[in-house]
Amino acid sequence: MRNNTKAILCDICGKRGAHIRQITRSYGKGADLLVIENVPVVVCPHCGESYVTAETLHELERIKLHRRSLAKLRDVAVASFV
Repeated sequence: MRNNTKAILCDICGKRGAHIRQITRSYGKGADLLVIENVPVVVCPHCGESYVTAETLHELERIKLHRRSLAKLRDVAVASFV
């Protein structure tokens, strides 16, 4: 399922057809765990690469820096892969 139907050029292989996908990323662990939802990631069906833009990286760093004022506390279930 694509969240952005506009095909864009892949920065890795240069082919048109990459698209933006929203993902959830986690940073840290334990009491320092921060989960950021709806992170835009560029995904290319041609070369198989996925990456975030510099703008997205800057926003992720801003969110992590200001986590106390931006994050909402939620309960989360955690399972181990065995």
